Amino acid sequence: MNGNETNQLVKGAFLLTLAGLISKLLSAGYRIPLQNLTGDIGFYVYQQVYPILGIIFVLSFYGFPSAISKMAVELKAQGKGLSLKSFYLPIGFILLLISGSLFLFLFFNASYISEWIGDEKLTSIYQLAAFTCLFVPFSALLRGVFQGTYVMKPTAYSQVAEQLIRVAIIIATAILISMNDYPLYHIGKAAVFASILGAGTAIIVLSVFFWRKKPYTNQEFNIPWNYYVRTILILGVAAALNHMVLLVIQFADTFTVIPSLLKAGLSKEAAMEAKGIFDRGQPLIQLGTILGSSFALALIPTISKKKLKNDPITFYSYIRGALLFSIYLAVGATIGLITIFPEVNRLLFQDNQSTGNLQLLMISILLSSISITAAAVLQGLGFIKRIAGFILIAFFVKWIANQVLIPWLGITGSAVATIISLLVLCMIVLRELRRKLPHLNLLKFLQWRPLFVAISAMALFVLCGHFIILPWLNISRIGLLVYVVFISIMGAALYGYCLIKLRAFSEQELRMLPFRTFLMKLQSRRK
Repeated sequence: MNGNETNQLVKGAFLLTLAGLISKLLSAGYRIPLQNLTGDIGFYVYQQVYPILGIIFVLSFYGFPSAISKMAVELKAQGKGLSLKSFYLPIGFILLLISGSLFLFLFFNASYISEWIGDEKLTSIYQLAAFTCLFVPFSALLRGVFQGTYVMKPTAYSQVAEQLIRVAIIIATAILISMNDYPLYHIGKAAVFASILGAGTAIIVLSVFFWRKKPYTNQEFNIPWNYYVRTILILGVAAALNHMVLLVIQFADTFTVIPSLLKAGLSKEAAMEAKGIFDRGQPLIQLGTILGSSFALALIPTISKKKLKNDPITFYSYIRGALLFSIYLAVGATIGLITIFPEVNRLLFQDNQSTGNLQLLMISILLSSISITAAAVLQGLGFIKRIAGFILIAFFVKWIANQVLIPWLGITGSAVATIISLLVLCMIVLRELRRKLPHLNLLKFLQWRPLFVAISAMALFVLCGHFIILPWLNISRIGLLVYVVFISIMGAALYGYCLIKLRAFSEQELRMLPFRTFLMKLQSRRK
């Protein structure tokens, strides 16, 4: 790869990271007004179909495009062009077979799936959701080709456009349901229609770029069917799983929470409401994980074994810095959210139901952030299939733990099961990271004293605000909004100040941050 291509790839990777961040923020943020408009039962309905739609989205955006882009790069290295007859048509055909099979399975088994879940009213929603599979071949193929030719704008723009359409339609439908007293199950169908229209919009955006760029040739060669099928199935599915840490946990909840709550003695309606209340934690976990991992992931350079051999000191320094940033940010987000969760619950979801369970669930932010960041390092080293296997282990741990703990502890059991599954994933990934990078010594470089002082200072500040400031405020949502925003900003600033002032970061690590000059001056000031 020449210097120009490398520069183009770096810029494109940054653009994709930014688009992914915007997409994640939209995906997490809109579920809060959705719950406000449709209530916990409406939110339950949406969350029962969301993991399926999310998996299909990941396949079309991350999984299959990763495999296709890899093949495009390798064929180009062999001097073969991306011809319509030898590349586009056979790969499109393979994708159509896979997506068509998923469509047929979901459509004709929708009644069995909804019966398994314990809510037969979801049957028509799952049948409708099957149609989203049919859009995957077109968007995945075009995204993969563009990424394989280092043109990232089409992928980034199509992702943001798709999410904007989805969010707009879902929120508009939620408003109509709340104003007209329509059946709450309409929100599930609206989520599917939104996904279909969003996918259609993405394909239009990609097609416009395809028409302009024309990334194809008339060159023909023997079609390597085995290579195409093997790469798409193995690498495509593995790459998709690597982006599904939180999604597979929700997928396990979709199938196991309601039946387990019924075994615990709850009525069907009470179980549905309990699941809806429990799912309030999902957008907050997603937002906290974005804070805890996305910034750290952006610091990880393009990793390869070659870089490890050529410059091991810089390599280890960057990887260690990314992981430490992830830990510090995730710890702050986790502790901060736990301490202010009673106010956050009332502010965002209008009541204090199940606050204790949701506070317990917030521990997931720390575990998922560390797991995702460490997994990204291993993926950069080429261990994509291995990480996918680790995520499947976490999925099965969550599935089994739900069925064991929920009948015993109720919905609290699901929170405990989530923590256990993510803890298992975190331990496995960190152990593998230590095996592959034996000189990382992460715990040795973690500054425990500054971290403890920062946590204590932030928690003490929040508790003082709770007992001193909060009683003077009008306990309305506006008053809570003012309080939560103020206490969050000031608590985060105090947490960060303590970490920097007590030298939790080395000078080299501070140089990796924005506003590095100011931060280094702040650290250098003595009392």
